[in-house]
Amino acid sequence: MMREIFLLRHGKADRPEGVADFDRPLKKRGRQDSKWIGRWLLDRKVLPDLVLSSPALRTLQTAQLVCKQLAIDAEAIVLNPDIYEAEATTLLSILKNCPNTARKVLLVGHNPGMEELLLKLVGSCTEPLPDDASRLSTAAMVQVVFKGSWDQLAEGGAKWVTLIRPDRK
Repeated sequence: MMREIFLLRHGKADRPEGVADFDRPLKKRGRQDSKWIGRWLLDRKVLPDLVLSSPALRTLQTAQLVCKQLAIDAEAIVLNPDIYEAEATTLLSILKNCPNTARKVLLVGHNPGMEELLLKLVGSCTEPLPDDASRLSTAAMVQVVFKGSWDQLAEGGAKWVTLIRPDRK
C-alpha cells in the first residue's frame, strides 16, 4: 500500500519578550500561511488520516488552523511531546509507529529536525531534490510517499513528490 507523508514546518512565530520558546504563538503571517496550507490540501482533496503535532504553541496553532480548513476536529490532533526539538531519528521513529490504518499522515514540527528527516527519508532517491527543497521555510510542507507498512519506513525509503509554500502575493 502506498503511504503519503506531509511534513509541515510550523508557521511564522512571534518572539514576545519573556515568553519561553515552547509558548511562542504564531504571528499574523503564520496564521494566514497555515490557513493557506489547509486550503491547498482541501483543494486537492487531501485529507490526512492522522495529524501529529508537537505540543509547542506555534505548532499546535499551525495544526489547528490547517485542520479547521479541512473540517477535521482539533481534538483529532495527536500531540506528541517527542516532536518538539526532535532530531530526525526521533521523528522517523514516530512515523514508524503510526497505525497501519493511516494512509496519509501530516506531521507538524520544527527545524532543523524536519529538514533532516526529509533528507533521511529521500536520501537515496534517484531523483535530485530541488535546490531549496531541504530548506523548509516556515509553513512550508513537503510531500513524500513510500510503499509498505509504517514499520517498514526506512532511511532512503521514500520518494520525493512536491514542496508546497504559501503563496504570499
